[in-house]
Amino acid sequence: MSNQIIHPAGWAPAKGYANGVLASDGTLYVGGQIGWTADQVFEAHDFIGQMEQTLRNILAVVEAAGGQAADITRLTWFVKSKKTYLAHQAEVGQAYRKILGRNFPAMSMLVVADLIEDEALLEIEATAFLAKGEAQ
Repeated sequence: MSNQIIHPAGWAPAKGYANGVLASDGTLYVGGQIGWTADQVFEAHDFIGQMEQTLRNILAVVEAAGGQAADITRLTWFVKSKKTYLAHQAEVGQAYRKILGRNFPAMSMLVVADLIEDEALLEIEATAFLAKGEAQ
């Protein structure tokens, strides 16, 4: 089996990238997700609102590949403001658990100067492992 592109149903087309790539060994690579909706519209303009939407987007890609939150093995966070993240740490934990439950994969966080989408306050990429190795 070759790699399979994963794109949640109803999402606007990804231009120049894939939202997810499922490898034949069951590893799912989720491209960097940001806090916009399936229609690529930013409804939230605050850090926690965008973080929640970003995590929902990651989960949507994982579920489209036949997985669930517990299958996520790694998250890499890119945030534009360390100060904003630190000021909202308690809310970050609550919002995280609301979307992904108590699954705590390996994580890295980087502070970046900017992101491609001007309105984005953060971007998160993920890796998951789906034992079946094929989308449902």
